[in-house]
Amino acid sequence: MSRNALMSGIALLAVGALVAASLGAYRVFSYVAGVLILAVVASASIEHDGSALEPYTGLVAGLTVLFLGGLTGIWLLWSPDVTSYTYVLGVPRPTLVYFAFLWLAPAFAAIYYSVMVFDRIGSDAVVDEIISEARDRQQRADLPLEPRRIERATSADRPDRTPDVEGNDD
Repeated sequence: MSRNALMSGIALLAVGALVAASLGAYRVFSYVAGVLILAVVASASIEHDGSALEPYTGLVAGLTVLFLGGLTGIWLLWSPDVTSYTYVLGVPRPTLVYFAFLWLAPAFAAIYYSVMVFDRIGSDAVVDEIISEARDRQQRADLPLEPRRIERATSADRPDRTPDVEGNDD
């Protein structure tokens, strides 16, 4: 998927969230907003080479399942006219679903990812390779803000544009 297509999809999700909120469709809004958050996270993880989401595919897919499961659980268990909730572990069930699916599980996923996966993709050898490749590209590229050296002929220079070291003007 190209970056333009991904950014267009994010823009459509943002417009969809605005429309859902303006119509008062808060359940639809929560799902669209959840997908919008995931799309932004996914777009931020796109690498220069390789597939669009590698090595983040598992993380993004897992977060998608957790967010959609958590939102579905909340909307199935919660209603504004309920005055007495069923408690689990001393917490109302909608609150427990919210905490487990939207806070606790993603936090554990992030910890797992940083401990297990990042060691393989962010080792010192990989970082050194990325830095050396970036330096090589910078040296080969003409950067727009790079100062340019302008050679000017002065009265002390010889006709072949080499400076006159003795200071003679003849």
